[in-house]
Amino acid sequence: MKPSLSYDQDLRFNGLDHLSTAIVVLDPDLHIVFINTATESLLSMGRKHLLGQPLAHISRSAAGLVEVTRNALEHELGFLEHEWTLHRPTNESVIISCSGTPLSTPLPGILLELRPISQRMRIAREEKILDDQKTNRELLRNLAHEIRNPLGGIRGAAQLLEGELGTSDLREYTQVIRDEADRLQNLMDRLLSSNRARQIAPLNIHEVLERVRTVVLAEYPLLELGRDYDPSLPELNGDREQLIQAILNITRNAAQALQGQGLILFQSRPLRQITLARRRFRLGLLIRIRDNGPGIPEDLQKRIFQPLVSGREGGSGLGLMLAQNLISQHQGLVEFDSKPGDTCFSLILPLLETEQRNYS
Repeated sequence: MKPSLSYDQDLRFNGLDHLSTAIVVLDPDLHIVFINTATESLLSMGRKHLLGQPLAHISRSAAGLVEVTRNALEHELGFLEHEWTLHRPTNESVIISCSGTPLSTPLPGILLELRPISQRMRIAREEKILDDQKTNRELLRNLAHEIRNPLGGIRGAAQLLEGELGTSDLREYTQVIRDEADRLQNLMDRLLSSNRARQIAPLNIHEVLERVRTVVLAEYPLLELGRDYDPSLPELNGDREQLIQAILNITRNAAQALQGQGLILFQSRPLRQITLARRRFRLGLLIRIRDNGPGIPEDLQKRIFQPLVSGREGGSGLGLMLAQNLISQHQGLVEFDSKPGDTCFSLILPLLETEQRNYS
């Protein structure tokens, strides 16, 4: 029997609609009286198809969840961390951790919280990345300042010595000192460049990608650099030069892994209901940089965003760390997944309220 509750009654729970956790509220007969937006996204079903339906309607694999929920209601006891596999209408499967809390007000029933296990792992990984990034940034900033101070003195002394040597063949060695000092100075400038004041303005992310594409193809003309853009994406408020640098660093890494020959694909997509650094955003942008290279060695994958870590001989090990730092300054995150023949870096950028108004 369907519940006698009217649709208006679920409006009592509307304060839950802004939570990033998927919420389902059931009446005593285990019929759905409220779901929030996060639940719609998780289940890949709209609320108009779920309101008034029995709990079993959310998935063909929900029998175990129904039994646990019924027992919780009968004994007026909550439950924690019940795991089950959600089968979506799209034939995707997601492992879900569910907790239940019996309700007495505003109406009798039970409130379920649904969390994808992968989401919990992602949040934990994201927080570790941000913590590591903060530590690395502080370490490198201090290191760069400590190196820059004597570096100017070394270069100046080499220049004075060169003047004293006149036309001597020994000037070749002072030139080496100056060249290496300049190289080290450039490295220090790169370490400190992400700390400059940002120049925020509306920008088209596809123009940024096209700029990177032009630069990389000029450096690696044998590359195939494809595009798969969503033209409906709104403008993003960001620092154009920093975003170009971040995407360029990742793309150059891919080109070097391909030894200048192979396929790199740029993709852009909208994202809905994303959580970054425990902050919820209604909309976001996803930029993927995918290549068909050999993949990142497993022993490097956990350290790939750490400074001075490189899988390439002669690499500085700074490109990916700086990319992550620049994207995080835009409240975003860089993730990756890698296996032989398919490496994909994903740049996730939130859209703020003013930017969301331009997207429908």
